[in-house]
Amino acid sequence: MREPEAAEPDYWTFVDHAVRSVSETLPDVDPDAMRLVMTLHRATDLLSYDLHARLGEIKLNESAQLSSTGLRLLLVLSASGPLELRRVAALSGMSRAAVSAAVENLASNGLVGKEPSREDRRTVLLHLTPEGQKTFARCFAAYNAGEQHWAATLTAEERGQLVGLLTKLMQTKDVQRRA
Repeated sequence: MREPEAAEPDYWTFVDHAVRSVSETLPDVDPDAMRLVMTLHRATDLLSYDLHARLGEIKLNESAQLSSTGLRLLLVLSASGPLELRRVAALSGMSRAAVSAAVENLASNGLVGKEPSREDRRTVLLHLTPEGQKTFARCFAAYNAGEQHWAATLTAEERGQLVGLLTKLMQTKDVQRRA
């Protein structure tokens, strides 16, 4: 006779179980660090999924939509003006190869233009086209509505504390060396 199945645990119940189980079998594991990273993973996954879904609802044309990667590049160019690909990569936190591929897609949709630098003709500068500026404004408004939804869960003081703590976490020398 088969035993009745227990209700499947939710993610947070699983985190508790995983931390307890791993801590018992691997005594050198730091359970607080494990819980922190599992929580950060879950939070970033949920945020990314929700914000990406909001972008998916916005069409550039009949066959194209703006990806979160594309929006990130439009943000960099909107905030900083014309830049070399390597600077766009550094400011967006993406690899040059990823930026290059995304720029080709954005350029084919008329959102990003390329022009030789006046100082060094071998260098190409990327810039938003007028259509890219309009698209950025329209898409970022929808994206920011999602950001506001998530941020509203915390008080202004809590948001400041969280940003400060995450900034501190990301400023470790090991993280900077690997990024």
